[in-house]
Order: sequence, then structure tokens, then C-alpha cells
Amino acid sequence: MGHKAKNKQKAPEPIEKPTFEGLSKRAKARLNKTKAAAAEKNNKRQLAEETPKKSSKKAKTTQAADGDGDLWDNLEVASDDENSDDLNDEFDMSDYADSNDELDEEEGEDAEEQDVFPKAEDDFLGSDSEQEMEVDQEESEQEDSESEQDDDEHVEGQALDERKSRKIEARAAREAAAAEAELVEQANQAEVLEQDERYILPEGDDDELVADVTAVSQRLKDIVHVLNDFRKLRDPTKDRQDYVDRLVKDIASYYGYSQFLAEKLFNLFTVSEAIEFFEANEVPRPVTIRTNTLKTRRRDLAQALINRGVNLEPIGKWSKVGLQVFDSSVPIGATPEYLAGHYMLQAASSFLPVMALAPQPNERILDMASAPGGKTTYIAALQKNTGMVFANDATKDRLKSLIANIHRMGVKNAVVCNYDGREFPKVIGGFDRVLLDAPCSGTGVISKDASVKLNKTEKDFIDIPFLQKQLILAAIDSVDAKSKTGGYIVYSTCSVTVEENEAVVNYALLKRPNIKLVPTTLDFGREGFVSYRGKNFHPTLKLTRRFYPHVHNMDGFYVAKFKKMDNKFTVQKDDVETEKRVYSDDEDSKPKKAAKEELTFNDEEDAKYIEETKVIQKKRKGLKK
Repeated sequence: MGHKAKNKQKAPEPIEKPTFEGLSKRAKARLNKTKAAAAEKNNKRQLAEETPKKSSKKAKTTQAADGDGDLWDNLEVASDDENSDDLNDEFDMSDYADSNDELDEEEGEDAEEQDVFPKAEDDFLGSDSEQEMEVDQEESEQEDSESEQDDDEHVEGQALDERKSRKIEARAAREAAAAEAELVEQANQAEVLEQDERYILPEGDDDELVADVTAVSQRLKDIVHVLNDFRKLRDPTKDRQDYVDRLVKDIASYYGYSQFLAEKLFNLFTVSEAIEFFEANEVPRPVTIRTNTLKTRRRDLAQALINRGVNLEPIGKWSKVGLQVFDSSVPIGATPEYLAGHYMLQAASSFLPVMALAPQPNERILDMASAPGGKTTYIAALQKNTGMVFANDATKDRLKSLIANIHRMGVKNAVVCNYDGREFPKVIGGFDRVLLDAPCSGTGVISKDASVKLNKTEKDFIDIPFLQKQLILAAIDSVDAKSKTGGYIVYSTCSVTVEENEAVVNYALLKRPNIKLVPTTLDFGREGFVSYRGKNFHPTLKLTRRFYPHVHNMDGFYVAKFKKMDNKFTVQKDDVETEKRVYSDDEDSKPKKAAKEELTFNDEEDAKYIEETKVIQKKRKGLKK
């Protein structure tokens, strides 16, 4: 190794070194500019000239010895900010000019090499214009004044971070001030809203106001816009209720509802959502079918229908048997697959109560209002034709379609019966599960039956809930709480009104303390109302689920699921009266009177009506009195 070290050659020198005769034109121009800038400094630079000169001389000699890379090591990072101080390099041009004056002509090569790199610096980072040079000189003065205050051992990177942080803080403060000023200006503009920008309600006869359909449609949009930002857009002489009354009248006229029903449905939603609900009722719901798993699989059925020219796809992830039909070249209700019982024409909303009931094999299940058989056959399919399904319906004429669908779908565990649901469990009881799809006003299926818009009155929303409350109590009493696998009751309606849904469920909780609400196991749907227009219900009603046509693209529906804890229960009168006051079912005097009659119902007082009902039932069955 010693021999190799002695004979080690030095790095080869360049073949031809550039020779220079003094300074180049660019260097001379640069020196003239720097001298002019240095003359303007006067007293500010006199104290700081000695130390920078010494440091610059040392830096230049070391840079000439180390090579090209050392000149760029300490180069500061450029910034996109026009006013940024980071555009300057670390060299003080005035010092550089003074040092060049002191250099001898014999050191021309070294001086020229030192001039080349600073020139490349400025050409790369800055510009040669006189204005930019003045800005650079001013910024260099600030940097020099800051460096004089720092210690000799201060690291350049730390100074750079401090300068950047100060600039960032100043920039953030300016942006915050500008944003605040903009907000204040917008607020002032909103407050100084001109009178002609506010919407003025039209006045005149109602018949004349609703005569022009185009004007009514535009007025609906205008009033909705005002109610969404009522404080700014209102007419100071009008109250919010005036706008709401006008809107309800226009909705009733434009969509063809009675004013009573339009107001009842309008109160269920916000202003904008109410319009969406009424619009959705004007559009038919998608055609859906349910695969009969007793005879086929959904994949095979879909392939068979596609081959026949049916355009379809799965109804969604929430159902494993549903298919949505978009169009078909053949009647979807007359295909060989339909006649063979491979599928059932059934609304998507009708899947929900059966899914919530979750029937298990070998159970005894009661479907209290089963016609035309869509839910009954679905229950039998989930049970795989085991156990027993009692398909009951109070209307004898509807039993024909029920029986036909049971035979067509291949159901073998069904028993069809024709009883008033209120007679259970006297007829038969002890069921593992009971499904009550109660008769209702049909406000959730207006797209199918437009007659609901006009033929429902206030009396209907008293009589129908009265019947529903009787049916739900009978359903609860028909379930065996000691069932190993069951003890569940599902209550559902195709209505969206509170009187038929939350009010009925709340009544059942008051009358039967041996039950409780449980989750429906449905992954979607909105929670039931816990309070509505000043009426408070049991807090567990949030476990129930609501479905709307404008949200879920299916018929309006309501589903609640109960769990029966014990077959025996006791109700104290004081507790019932207290809970009646807290969870009041109705607001008007007539509904309260009806609720009072329900609570005081007994066979002795109503024996006359019971006998008349029995006579009517015997006549229907062809029996004499």
C-alpha cells in the first residue's frame, strides 16, 4: 500500500484554462450597479462593512479552492412570493464589489471564476433589471441587519425558518382580516336588502289564484324559497303562518288533494321535503317481483326472464330474493315462470314486515290480514314449508286470490281462515310469531290509488286508528311469550300518518306493559317519531322504521317490532292515567274522547254491539239467527 500511495497521481488539470483580460462586460455592469447601490447606503453600511469584508474574502478563497459545488451549498431556497426575501443569495453584492477593487490584476483568473458563479446565481434566481436589483439590495440590507444581531455561530437554516415563520404568520393575519371584512360586507348587503327583492303574497279570491296552473307552480317555488330563508325574504307585514296557509292551498289545488289531507301530510316534513313527497306520489313506483325460493333461485329466474326479453336487476343489497323490472317485451304477470309459481308480483315495501318478523322453521305463525298472499307465501318460503302458517283475512271475497296464490306458489303449510282479527286469541292462540299488516288509510300508496287524495276525511283518521288499536292488542295476546324461538309481533301499515303508526304503537305499550319494542333488523329507513307537534311518545319508538317514496323509492310504509316478555300483566289505573297525560295520542277533543272510550271498553256495555256483529257474521256464512 505504501508503494501505491507514493505513486498516486493527482487529479488531472483541465487541458486549457480560460484566460481573461480583466473583468467581463456583465461583471463590469454588475459592479457599476452594485457601486451605485452601495453609495446610497451611507451611514447604515459604515459600521457593518469591516466584518462582512473579512468574511467575504475568506469565503471567496475557500470557494475557489473547494470547487464549483461549494458555492451552491449555502444557496437559499427560492420562494414563489414576489415580496419574499428568499430570492437573494447569501452573497452581499456591495462587499463583493469592494473586494474586487482590492484584488490585483495578477489574480484575474481567480477573480473571474468567483464572478462567474454569483452571476449564474442571479441569472437563475433573479433578474438583471434595475428595479429588481434595487429590491434585492433593500432585502439584503434587511438580512444584514438581522445577521448583525445574531450570534456568529448562528446556523443559516434556523434564520431562514424564523423568517419564513414570520412571513407565514403575517400572511395568515392578512388573509384572516380580509375574510372577516368580506363576511361583514356580505352581512351588510343582506341587511340592506331592497324591498322589491322580497316576495309579496298575492291577494284575491282563492279560485282566481289557483285558476292558472303555471302561476300556481311558480308560486309554490317562490313560497318554498321564502320559507327556507324567511328572515331575509319575508314580507314584514305577513306572518309565517300566512305563507304556510297559502302554500298548503296551492299544494291541494296543484296536486289534487283535499286541503285537510294536504295539510296533514305537509306537517310530516320540512318545507322542501314536503314538496318532494308530493312530487314522488305523482310518479309510479318501480315494478318488483319476489323470487319463490320453494321452486327456484333468483339467479336462475333472472336468467330465464332475461331470455324472454325482460330487463331487470337485483332490487338491492337488503333483499336476496327481490328483482326490479325496468321493461319487458312480454306481460310480466303472464309468463310461464309466473304461472309456474317461480315468482310473485309484490311491492318492495311488502318485503319489509316479513323480513322484520324473521320466521323460523317449525314455528306456528299467524298472518292476521293476509290477502292477497304475498306476505303469507314469503313466510312459508322462509320456513321452507315447515311448521304452520295461519293465513287469516276478515274479507271473504279476498280469500279467492289468497288461496290461488298459495296453490300457485307451492305452499303446503298454510291454513286459510276467515275471522275478524279482533276475535283472536279466542279462536286460536299460542303462536310463536304474529304479523299484523293492519288496514290503513293508504297514504303511503297514493301513487297506486289516487282516490286517497280526496276520499279521506278527519273521521277516517279517528275510526281507522281505533280499529288498529284493537287489532294490535289481539295480536299481542295471541303470542306465546314462552316460545323458545319466538314471542315476536310485527305491526306494519302502508300509511305515513302518525295517528296510524306511532300513536297506535304507543297505545299498545301503555295497555300491555308485558311487551317492549326491539330493533326491526332492517338496515335502512328513518327512525319513528318520538315527539310530533307537541305530542310525546315512548322514547323506544325510535326503534321503529319509516319508509318514504321520495327517499327510498318505494311505497310509504311503517314497521314496528315487539317482543312479548310475559303472558301475564297488570295495569294500574293511576299509571295508565299518568302515562295518558304524558304520551297523549291525539290533540283534538274528538280523538281524546275516542281514546277514552277505548280505555273503558268492556263486554257488558257493548254486549248489544257484540251480538249484532255475531248475527252479521252468521248471515255471511249462510247460517240463520
